[in-house]
Amino acid sequence: MSASTARRLLIESEEMIPRFREAGDLTLDLFHRDGRVEDRWLGLHPREFELLWRLAEEIGTPVTRKQLLAEVWRIHHEPETNSVAVHVARVRAKLDRFGLSRMLVTHPQGGYFLDAPPGPSAFRFDRAR
Repeated sequence: MSASTARRLLIESEEMIPRFREAGDLTLDLFHRDGRVEDRWLGLHPREFELLWRLAEEIGTPVTRKQLLAEVWRIHHEPETNSVAVHVARVRAKLDRFGLSRMLVTHPQGGYFLDAPPGPSAFRFDRAR
């Protein structure tokens, strides 16, 4: 999301855009435009971050490929590309380093969603003991 888009959204909605979004053990940081698990960064590329940020907006709710193309890629037609699937695979590979690849789910009717509890999971705190 560009700075001008963020400002426009802030003015239109009169709400603050959150700096963090949490999905289970994953924390997305808008300032750093990256995700982390505990204190280890994923090293997300900009489009990968935007993809996860969008999915973390409504955890558990499927987002169609068409919606992702419009909202993340800003493409309002159906291109003959598998860019969404490629980016999802890259994000899953980065999540897999932390054993979290299964949280990015392909919906049977199409699209993707995050399967994680909103906010930090109890698992994070159990491991610290």
